[in-house]
Amino acid sequence: SENKTEAKAISLPISRVRLIMKSSPDVSSINQDALFLTTKATELFVQHLALTSFNNRSQTEANTLNYSDLAKTAEESDTFHFLTDILPKKILAQDYLKTLEQMQDEDSDF
Repeated sequence: SENKTEAKAISLPISRVRLIMKSSPDVSSINQDALFLTTKATELFVQHLALTSFNNRSQTEANTLNYSDLAKTAEESDTFHFLTDILPKKILAQDYLKTLEQMQDEDSDF
């Protein structure tokens, strides 16, 4: 049937996408076509992010993709730059504290 064909066309669990969509206070009901298309678009987006990150990764000898590869892609790519808050580069606590201290020093200069 048509639903089985649609299910094979996507990998993400449609029920989870529905749950995320319903968590928005602006959404009262979800059309099945809209749900399917949102799920498929999300899947394609994640694939594009992963492929771009994989192709730009620093460890080209390893056949793996790490968090740092995703964070680097978010930081360096105009397309994915909006993800920098969600995928920040990991930094050591001591480096963060130094940066915070410098920012406070700059603020006190005014």
